[in-house]
Amino acid sequence: MATDENVSLWERLERPAPTPRQVLSPQRIATAAVAIADAEGLEAVTMRRLAAELSVAPMAPYRHVSGKDDLLELMVDHVYADLSLPDGLGWRENLRTLAVRTRRLMLDHRWLAQLPPQAKLSLTPRRMAVAEKALAALDDLGLDADAMMSAFRTVDAYVHGSMNYESAVTTLIAEQNLSDGDELRDTLAPLMMWHMRTGRYPTFQRYLHTAARKDDTQWQFESGLDCVLDGIAARLGL
Repeated sequence: MATDENVSLWERLERPAPTPRQVLSPQRIATAAVAIADAEGLEAVTMRRLAAELSVAPMAPYRHVSGKDDLLELMVDHVYADLSLPDGLGWRENLRTLAVRTRRLMLDHRWLAQLPPQAKLSLTPRRMAVAEKALAALDDLGLDADAMMSAFRTVDAYVHGSMNYESAVTTLIAEQNLSDGDELRDTLAPLMMWHMRTGRYPTFQRYLHTAARKDDTQWQFESGLDCVLDGIAARLGL
């Protein structure tokens, strides 16, 4: 018989509650932890801080989560309740909608871009449900299982790579008390001007002088996303 040490968070939460009423619940814990992370960042989320926010004894949350790893999984699953995919979409619109809504989720909860590897890869029920729906949209196209997963992971990798960059820019602006991209470029101007004066980067220089969408992050994201989807369609003959 498996011991609790070998049982996942989600299997434990599927078990019937030992008592009909409890002061704490996984929902309350997740809601409080997400609120802390949204307001102050991931580093502010500790078990002691969580207990204080919930007005319970320091050890009380441990009846539901065994530690920070479990807590992060619970937080991820909690926010993924906001990521839903409509029924009846074709494969491309399904993956595009997933990408756009995942970006929105990561903008609403910026700590998602800062999760440690285990939490980033956590197999929570709601994340699994999103992946299932995305894969199901590819399932009737005559693709083998590897090709389906490759298409799904390619879009997922684009989303997270793009959001890692966007998050880094936003964090740098905040850390340096700047107001926008123009002020950030002003801060970086001396170094950039040195690079440009070397004459080694003429194409980049043309971008600096002529680009009109340097701060239009939504356009940048969706334009790149369409390139990815075009590539998947061409590669797989869809």
